Amino acid sequence: MFNLGTGELVIIFLILLLLFGGKRLPGLARGFGKSLREFRGALEETKDQINNSEDSDKN
Repeated sequence: MFNLGTGELVIIFLILLLLFGGKRLPGLARGFGKSLREFRGALEETKDQINNSEDSDKN
């Protein structure tokens, strides 16, 4: 997706660990995952609405 290698991911993880600390990092990751799931759900819902709109226009 972003074409990141293992070295880049390790560096990003270490920077995040330094910035936020070990105790807050799991909560941040959990929140990021939840927001990503909500975004994908909203995106799918929008696609379904567009497809339903196109189908009703054809009839």
